[in-house]
Amino acid sequence: MRIIILNVKLFSLVFLLPLLIYSQKGDIINHIYEGNEEADQEKYSEAEIKYRKALSISPEETKALFNLGNTHFNDKDFDEASQRFFQTQKFSKDKNEKHMAFHNMGNVFMKKKDYVKAVESYKNALRNNPKDDETRYNYALAKELLEKEKEKNQNKDKNKDKENKEDKNKSDKKEDKKDKDDEKKEDKSKNKNEDKKDKSKKNQNDRSKKENDQNQERKPGQLSTEQIKSILEAMSNQEKNVQKKINAKKVKGSPTKNVKDW
Repeated sequence: MRIIILNVKLFSLVFLLPLLIYSQKGDIINHIYEGNEEADQEKYSEAEIKYRKALSISPEETKALFNLGNTHFNDKDFDEASQRFFQTQKFSKDKNEKHMAFHNMGNVFMKKKDYVKAVESYKNALRNNPKDDETRYNYALAKELLEKEKEKNQNKDKNKDKENKEDKNKSDKKEDKKDKDDEKKEDKSKNKNEDKKDKSKKNQNDRSKKENDQNQERKPGQLSTEQIKSILEAMSNQEKNVQKKINAKKVKGSPTKNVKDW
């Protein structure tokens, strides 16, 4: 992935420098040239200072903006680099400069793995120069990486949905098991109460059956307890009546004693 650098042509400097040495334009060109020299030696901090000096004179100087963007890119300050490339394509009137600015913006977004913006930047670069093979290659690569990212995110979403579904199924099964356990406990308690009632009813039936069996086992002619009690009471009453009669007869037949008169 190449970084395009805008150089101030040396032959221009050779002819222009004597005429503009004390002019404002000359100062701008000098600062850009010196910045390029520092950048070639990978002295990016020193190069940045030179480019900023040029921009302090002319804030819309596209060559200074562009090369400052490259300095930030090489220094891995991608946010600042992107801003400078954006300013370059904004202020430039030259299609080739716009193409290079958009191309390098695409490189920034590739480094940041922002493939959506990278695709858009390379597309804009090709609008300004459709014949650049490297831009076309980078554009195709960015599109491929974007498709893979989308596919990866889709698979991630599917896996997430699957995990959520599995978690829900586990939760539902756990809840179903709890409901079944509660139902079993309730049925067990209900059955226990019913067994208790059945046992009580059985005991009562057994007692009734036992009494019936005892009555059925009694010999023919044998009096029951109630019958014997009634007979004894009748006999007792009969004896009392007889005794009353006897006592009445005794009174009637006894001699009367004389009563003395005083």
